[in-house]
Order: sequence, then C-alpha cells, then structure tokens
Amino acid sequence: RKPFNHELSKLFNEMWDMDVNRLMPGKDYTIDLQGKAGAAQQGDSAVQDSAARHLFHNVNEERLKSIKTFATFISLLDNYETSTGVAEVVTPEEIVENNCFLDAILATEVMKLAHEYLLKKNLAKPNLADFKHQLYDIWFELYARKEGDRPDSCGFEHVFVGETRRGKQILGLHNWVQFYLQEKLNQIDYKGYVARKNKTRPDKDDQVLSIQFSWKGSIKPIGSTFIGVSPEFEFALYTIIFLLAEERVTRETVKIEEYELQLVVCRHGHHIGTAYPVLLSNSNE
Repeated sequence: RKPFNHELSKLFNEMWDMDVNRLMPGKDYTIDLQGKAGAAQQGDSAVQDSAARHLFHNVNEERLKSIKTFATFISLLDNYETSTGVAEVVTPEEIVENNCFLDAILATEVMKLAHEYLLKKNLAKPNLADFKHQLYDIWFELYARKEGDRPDSCGFEHVFVGETRRGKQILGLHNWVQFYLQEKLNQIDYKGYVARKNKTRPDKDDQVLSIQFSWKGSIKPIGSTFIGVSPEFEFALYTIIFLLAEERVTRETVKIEEYELQLVVCRHGHHIGTAYPVLLSNSNE
C-alpha cells in the first residue's frame, strides 16, 4: 500500500479538530453494530442479514437541524432521481438550495482552512465567490454516468445521496446522514458490519465504518463511510484530493485521529465521480 501522506494527514487532523459541527458518538447519536455481515456480491438479491435492528439507534435530530450546514445539506437529499440513465432536472429552487449549502459550509473554519491550503497550492481562486463557483462545478454540475447519455448524475448525488443502476446495483451513498434518514424511512436495511483484518469488530464510537446494506432492493456488499462528521468535513477532504490530483483515480493514504484510511477520489472530467474512505487494517496486509 502507498506510504502515508504526512502533509495531508496533518491538514486533515487539523480539520478534524476544528470540526465543531461533528456529532459525538454516545452523546449526539448511538449506533447498534450487531452482527458481522456475510459474504455478498453486488447484484445479489438475498443475503444473510446479521442485523435485525437499525444501525442508527438514535440521532439527535434537533441538533442536526439546528446546525446550518446539516440543515442545508438535508434539504438537498431529496433533489435527485436515484436511477442512472434518467435525466436529472434541476429546478431554480434546487439551484438556490445548492448555493445556500455552499454558503453555509464556506462560513465554517473547516472550509476556510481548505481554501487557505488550496490557495497556497495555487489550486483555488482567492475570491470566495470564485471558489464557491469552483466547488459548484466540481460537485453539482451534471454529467452523464455513461458516455453520450443524458446528464443523469453529479458528484454530490453519487457520493452523498446514492444512485441505483438498472435496479441491481447501488452506486455511491457514502454519507451517514443520508443513511440514517433512509433507514428511518425503511428504505435501507443494514445487514451488519464488515470487519477489518486486525480488529475483530468495530466499536460503537468508531467514526469510520465499513458496512453492508440493501437499499431499494439492491445490495451494497461493502460500503464505507465516516459517521457523525459534518458535511463540510467530507467536502473539504474530497475537494482537496480532487484538486491536487490529475489522474482518474486517486488514493491517498492518511491517518486521521486513530483511523488509518485510504481516501479514494475518482474524477469524471472536471467533476467528482465518486469519493469515499477505505479503512485500512493496522497490520501490514
């Protein structure tokens, strides 16, 4: 595996420490890990269910809705048609919502630090309005998932909302708030955790998890996600890696808090295709 990127590890730890909007395990939310997920392939219709109950036992929604970045983020989650191949229609209201969300995250210390870092690297515009425009383009401009098709996707939809392909495959959906809200609507069925090699089971206060779940009838054999973090934290991490790299798929190995992670970012032209964390085991694999 690639050696740790110390510069990014240092930066992302600073962001972790200043992420005042992050929810705290055991205090603002509780997860119920239950059993270890069985083997599954993408496209399986039935898999063993090692978790009878929801992953999220409870979440302090009052707190979620009182934090501007979460509140504006949640308002974006219902703006998308999840199946790929179906053209997205972006209404004027939705454009306003996208902008409200970007304004809210740009006011946070986490995104200010991201902006400063990118300025030093000559990768961002100094003017905040220009930087916002850059973020809009990376995350919200629509594109076709498959070449030549109608614009049916964007980075935000894929990473944070999730998509389905031909009703058989789950794409993306790497965000804990969307997971929690979909689980509450009984759209998501949590099937159990996926363990790391050196750790028999995750702890209920782990803030990065690998899990298995079904959504709208399809299985995601393994999906990894940060838990409890603010949307601005994820936006900052993925945007920085996206802008630093040229290649189509970038994997940066970082240590954030106690978590050894590979942050994976795939590009789709000038836009984010997907982005997610992968938990590494601490022993050399």
